[in-house]
Amino acid sequence: MLSLIVFLPLAAALALMALSRLGDGAARWVWVIVAALDLALVAALWLTYEPPVAGRLAFEERAEWIPGVNSSYHVGVDGLSLPLVAMTAVVFLACAVFALRSSDRPRAQAALFLFLQSVSLGLFVAADLILFFLFFDLSIVGMYFVIAGWGHGDAGRSALKFFLYTFLGSLALLAGFIGLYVAADPHTFDMVELAEQTPLAGSSTAGALVLAAILLGLAVKTPTVPFHTWLPPAHTDAPAIGSAVLAGVLLKMGTYGFVRIAMPMLPEAWRAWAWVVVVVGIVSVVYGALVALAQTDFKRMVAYTSVNHMGYVVLAVGAAGIVAGDTAQARSVAVTGAVTQMVSHGLITAALFLIAGVMWERAGTYDMGFYGGLAGPAPRMAALFAVGAFASLGLPGLSGFIAEFQMFTGSIAAAPVTAVALVGILVTAALFLRALQRIFTGATQGASIGFGDLRPAELWPITALLTLSLLIGILPRPLLDVIEPAAQVVVQLVGR
Repeated sequence: MLSLIVFLPLAAALALMALSRLGDGAARWVWVIVAALDLALVAALWLTYEPPVAGRLAFEERAEWIPGVNSSYHVGVDGLSLPLVAMTAVVFLACAVFALRSSDRPRAQAALFLFLQSVSLGLFVAADLILFFLFFDLSIVGMYFVIAGWGHGDAGRSALKFFLYTFLGSLALLAGFIGLYVAADPHTFDMVELAEQTPLAGSSTAGALVLAAILLGLAVKTPTVPFHTWLPPAHTDAPAIGSAVLAGVLLKMGTYGFVRIAMPMLPEAWRAWAWVVVVVGIVSVVYGALVALAQTDFKRMVAYTSVNHMGYVVLAVGAAGIVAGDTAQARSVAVTGAVTQMVSHGLITAALFLIAGVMWERAGTYDMGFYGGLAGPAPRMAALFAVGAFASLGLPGLSGFIAEFQMFTGSIAAAPVTAVALVGILVTAALFLRALQRIFTGATQGASIGFGDLRPAELWPITALLTLSLLIGILPRPLLDVIEPAAQVVVQLVGR
């Protein structure tokens, strides 16, 4: 089942490129149908999922791949990865529907995004470090062509900057993976076996160096301060669906690596450096919010809120490594909140970037000063923007609140100093309310005059993403029932 979910989009991408006679309209609908079918398979997987035995994976598949280094095609899911697999399938389907009106090389665009969907899903189900690295690097290649091929503004420069930054990070990640392999006895790249072995336990210097290499690679992808500078130009110049996938899915590859690789495989080093991770998280939260507040470009503002929101995740997983007293339950809550935030941010930010895409398509600018009173000609867009803004700032009843409440509850219980990051929530509220006021309220003026409201192909994907955020905010239990057992296992592994 997992292999079918991962490789179905790739097979469809190859078919689209091979069938040169296929019309543009048919290519767009093939993308939608394949993405919908993949989401249906993920839904079936979710409905039949049962939490595996601690330290194991559900729906495992394994086959020999590179036996000389004991690397195999090994895939599986647990409560850390299954929610991200589901979120990935939802975001890609939303992008496929949103792109139905696209006229810019739709067949090549559909094939490229189907390829990106396969490598994204593959990363989240990978249970072998080399397999993880393969999908990690392929996602960089795919997004480079999305930005360079379908972006606007200085897209070529932004794409190159994105590629060089994240590829350099991936080299550091590979060095860390090789360090784990060399230290393991027997040598292996299998993630389940490495989590059981904890090969660098008792070697503080080597463990710290390997952890530093892995953290560098993941921090660039997340991104955290000071490795975030590639993100704003990449988002600003990327097409709407490219930004939705970049923020909604690709950024989660970094934070997912923290809980899947760094924490369980290097628990001793993680505990030793937990305070450093916490400080980086706090800085990312506050800095991301303050810089976002200073923006006049709406899309650039949303890009900086991603630095802020991913900072919450970094803060929570760092606090989970502060083992002092009887805080296991609190640390488990923090990790649960971190994974919930990955899902929540993916849904909300993807919706906000699609709204930004509508602004560019109608008026050719993201500058909030060019708008005003947009709620008059575009009431549906205004309503959805308001829901997305309130979800992003953590209003109760929406998924952002569920995630942030858990992250801060667990983090503050484990390390009270993390309460400093609460300032980020206040600033985020201010910046979204200011954007709402500048773009949508007051007299209709500037680019808002004659602005057409959301069309069906734009309305339905944005509505679906925000509806899921609302459902998680009101009924979080189905999601938390999947995440909590896996979060408890991670906390136990870190505390060894």
